Amino acid sequence: MCPAAPRGYHIGMCPADTSPEAWKVFLDLQRKMSPSEKLQRTLEWSAMIRKFGEAGMRQRYPNADERELFLRMARQNLGPELFRKVYGEDDDGSPGQRS
Repeated sequence: MCPAAPRGYHIGMCPADTSPEAWKVFLDLQRKMSPSEKLQRTLEWSAMIRKFGEAGMRQRYPNADERELFLRMARQNLGPELFRKVYGEDDDGSPGQRS
């Protein structure tokens, strides 16, 4: 656990399994990155998380085709109300069929 750290280090966000020294190194690396580098890292992490979500959806629905997987991911990301507005929905609740 991260106890008090030198002035300027935000300890409130320190993971419970991280030592103060490791957290300081991480924060130092973050501070040295340019805004464009930080944005690039954010986009990379976002893409990776999206791929994990898609992989999980493929495991849950191994027989689904690409369109069904796309629609299931859209429903998960948009929520049911916005999903219905954008893609419609079958009476049986299956995604993406407009009447």
